[in-house]
Amino acid sequence: MILAFKNKWSVALVVLFFACQSKTVEKKMMEDNKEINVEILAEKVGEWEGKEVFRYRLDNGFMEVEMTNFGGIISKILVPDKNGKLENVVLSLDSIPQYFTGNGPYLGAAVGRYANRISKGSFLLDGEQVEVTKNIGENHLHGGRKGFGVKVWDQAETYDADGAIGVKMHYLSEDGEEGYPGNLDTWLYMELTPENEIKIRFESTTDKKTVVNLTNHSYFNLGGINRDVKDHEVQILADAYTEVDNQSIPTGELVNVEGTPFDFRSPITLGDQMEAKGGGFDHNYVTKRENSSELKEIAQVRHPESGRIMEVFSTAPGVQFYTSNGMRDFKGAEGKVYQPFWAFCLEPQAWPDSPNQPAFPSAALDPGEKYVHEIVFKFEVEK
Repeated sequence: MILAFKNKWSVALVVLFFACQSKTVEKKMMEDNKEINVEILAEKVGEWEGKEVFRYRLDNGFMEVEMTNFGGIISKILVPDKNGKLENVVLSLDSIPQYFTGNGPYLGAAVGRYANRISKGSFLLDGEQVEVTKNIGENHLHGGRKGFGVKVWDQAETYDADGAIGVKMHYLSEDGEEGYPGNLDTWLYMELTPENEIKIRFESTTDKKTVVNLTNHSYFNLGGINRDVKDHEVQILADAYTEVDNQSIPTGELVNVEGTPFDFRSPITLGDQMEAKGGGFDHNYVTKRENSSELKEIAQVRHPESGRIMEVFSTAPGVQFYTSNGMRDFKGAEGKVYQPFWAFCLEPQAWPDSPNQPAFPSAALDPGEKYVHEIVFKFEVEK
């Protein structure tokens, strides 16, 4: 049995204002003649670099999501298990201000201007050499030293539309930031739907040709973050991955997963595949061979003990599957100390190092065009 809300939402909207610059938007919905309270709470929690930082809590009556305009971070996702116990299923910190200087692993962050790696921090764009920040050895990772995940996004506001409740926010990455050309203007929309989906949408435009590759970097543990994720059943709907060298830079070759430990086309226990591989995963899976706007299912993860299931959808051509191999003795929320393999990431995105790989789907964006990337994380519980 799958416990999930149907889309039978309606009725009134009440807006209440509180002190301390907080705002609550509460909607009373009806589902099968049963009243459901749906709520957004906006609360100022601090300032960073002279800008106000807010925490937002979204509750649809089944699950709760916490996010912030600092880094576009999803800081908590609380989902019930098959016995109704509500637990956080993403690695997190205890308070939003802790993310200002303590989020080395990019927990829950919106990463960019280019997620994943760019070899040697350099690429050609229309014949001109572009040099971006080298922040992981000789290479570039997740937008550089101060990427989108450590910026305060402005113009943040709550909204409701088509039964969903959400937060939108804006960030202008100026020409030359971390070495990237062009003023990249980005809006980020994050919402919680009646169907228990977290919908994320990035929309970007530029005034000069550039490259862009934005994603969310949440670390998931559907068991409630009490131990590693080796008991999770993983399915990734991809028949190939991009081969990498010893610095995790793509070689340009696509490798068929059939007959290898990289084959997750059918649901399989993660620990079994890790044992067969001899370690964790940090690889880009090929979910499309070319760019398109099609939103398609790319992965599903099930935790048998809790009954929690997460489906992942995206419009991007790839998804980075990472089993938090580098996480070690990291002090997280509630006194927990995160260790290797305590979480997995499914980061939908362009293929790594595509600016240096002509055969890969392009991540270039021209003036007059709009970059749009949609991601959906859908949660269910089975009994």
